[in-house]
Amino acid sequence: MDRQAIARVPSGYRVREVREKWRFYREPLGDGVELVMMEIPGGEFWMGASDDEPEALNTDRPRHRVTVGRFFLGQTVVTQSQWRIVASQFEQVGIELNPEPSSFKGDQRAVEQVDGEEATEFCRRLSERTGRDYRLPSEAQWEYACRAGTTTPFHYGDVLTDELANYRATATYKGNSEGVYRGRTTDVGIFPPNRFGLYDMHGNVLELCEDDWHSSYEGAPGNSDAWIEENRTATKRVLRGGHWGRTPGSCRSATRIRGSHSFFRSYYIGFRVCCVPPREL
Repeated sequence: MDRQAIARVPSGYRVREVREKWRFYREPLGDGVELVMMEIPGGEFWMGASDDEPEALNTDRPRHRVTVGRFFLGQTVVTQSQWRIVASQFEQVGIELNPEPSSFKGDQRAVEQVDGEEATEFCRRLSERTGRDYRLPSEAQWEYACRAGTTTPFHYGDVLTDELANYRATATYKGNSEGVYRGRTTDVGIFPPNRFGLYDMHGNVLELCEDDWHSSYEGAPGNSDAWIEENRTATKRVLRGGHWGRTPGSCRSATRIRGSHSFFRSYYIGFRVCCVPPREL
């Protein structure tokens, strides 16, 4: 291993590794199961859809410049094996968690049929166990990580195919060919990753973000903080990334979906976890 290439990570991140140009650490959960947390370097990017992006909506605009600090993001969405251990073996912080909530069963498939409150409890249990700050990503962090330096509709380029993601591939985008519609979730990590080493950023399951829904980016923060209302009793969560039943135009990097209330569950909604270092070393 080239130790000159290893990122300087915060104190307490026990395992430090590099593969190709990816920097990450492993968070052991138990029973041989772990979270792989990819380093997302800080920077600036244009958030939202350009004026000429096909199938973009006003909810994806106005495109605006956002500054993002360095953070770590789960290499995949939380899997059923990861969820099961945290739900059944980690100390409860707030609410109880069902260890087996998902409709489409499989240890390496995304956990689904969990709501925003349950995803937050998962993060709180991780934080209590590890002493690190786990949470849902902000919408800006999610899109920055998804794009990984790209400006095209998908981090793969201008079109999506069934060899690149799990979505309703019988629908087309910008005239690309039809593909196979799988009609359910697939194991995580079977499609090519983006430049930050993240899998399934387009399709498979929608991903919960920390932000409350806003109908446009008017007044949005210029940094990567979550955009949260003071009174959240009637707010709805933002969902990103599309899912196995959505058309390719609904799986774009800029696509924003208005979720339901915090207690809504579905077989097309999952999440991945974010970890923000307490300070740079």
